[in-house]
Amino acid sequence: MVDDPQSYCDIALEQELHRPYHDLEYGFPGKGEAQLFELLCLEIFQAGLSWQLILKKRQTTFEAFLGFDVDTVSAFTDEDIERLLENPGIIRNRLKVKSIIHNAQVLKSLRKSHGGFAKWLQIHHPLALSEWVKAFKKTFKFTGPEVVNEFLMSTGYLKGAHKESCPVFRQIAKTNPPWMQS
Repeated sequence: MVDDPQSYCDIALEQELHRPYHDLEYGFPGKGEAQLFELLCLEIFQAGLSWQLILKKRQTTFEAFLGFDVDTVSAFTDEDIERLLENPGIIRNRLKVKSIIHNAQVLKSLRKSHGGFAKWLQIHHPLALSEWVKAFKKTFKFTGPEVVNEFLMSTGYLKGAHKESCPVFRQIAKTNPPWMQS
């Protein structure tokens, strides 16, 4: 995000629902597999919708996808898909739900080929956003430029999650996120 009056930092100050995510998660590196998977899924669910809606449904989505455990989600069946599509607590989009199950299966394969999702990200860093998008599209489903951009900012791989004047920016800088290392 650019240092402008409409930044996410400003929105989080104005809207309480955004504060915990903004202050404690967004842009911080060092997340485990389930956390990375959850963030990727949330960004997929957000495509075409508001982040506020995703945050409102975050807990019920977490529960519906059983804590975003990769092994569990990768084994979801057609019955699970139907169960999810009947759940008003999540974004009920068949393509998005199916892509999340597929992506969980991909994450399982990344354990063998790269040592896991976090290692896959490290191996690809630093790339320009356009190259990241190509890598994600080649590997995952439902990962267009905006999904990839927001996911990478949320995990500390791309700069821009916070304005430099935001106190959280300084906290993140102390962790030496990947974008600061490139």
